[in-house]
Amino acid sequence: MSITLASIVEGKGEVAAVPVLLRRILTQLHSSHIQIARPFLIKRNQVVKPGELERAIQKTIRDREEVGAILILLDADKDNPDELTPKLLSRCQSATHLPTAVVFAKKEFEAWFLGAKESLRGMRGIRNDATAPKDPENIQGAKERLSKNMIPGRGYIATDDQPAFAERMEFSLAQERCQSFQKFFREVKRLVAGMKPA
Repeated sequence: MSITLASIVEGKGEVAAVPVLLRRILTQLHSSHIQIARPFLIKRNQVVKPGELERAIQKTIRDREEVGAILILLDADKDNPDELTPKLLSRCQSATHLPTAVVFAKKEFEAWFLGAKESLRGMRGIRNDATAPKDPENIQGAKERLSKNMIPGRGYIATDDQPAFAERMEFSLAQERCQSFQKFFREVKRLVAGMKPA
């Protein structure tokens, strides 16, 4: 019987990139039998509004087959993930009995690419001498920083570059340098362990 891991994201680039990351993690966990649903896209400012996250969860479950768990992945931006995560998780748990996880990329999803930058050298314009910055998760403007690490005439385009970078990035580098990626990996593993056929 099939079972699906669904996700809710805030960016168009993540709609294509997050399934890539999830499939790679499921392969590492020997859980390739789990299906990955197309992410549900919601604007970041909508998530914090009462009822909007709950509506997104219910629509995700209704529109995707055999959902067994839901992962919400958002950018922390200038917010404190330690404050927002429990609030959103509580709202998730009031909307569904399914296992759920809330992960905030600190500060942006692209910080994970900065953390694994050496593994992206020579790809989609990343210079061959590009190196990860110190503390990539504390950089405001990770997208702009990626563009600065590209060859002249090339700039970072989230919808085009995110899926390719997600396929190539070395997880061990991102885990070593980005605590929020560590949490992402850990939470996916937890969700997988708790998933049961619908």
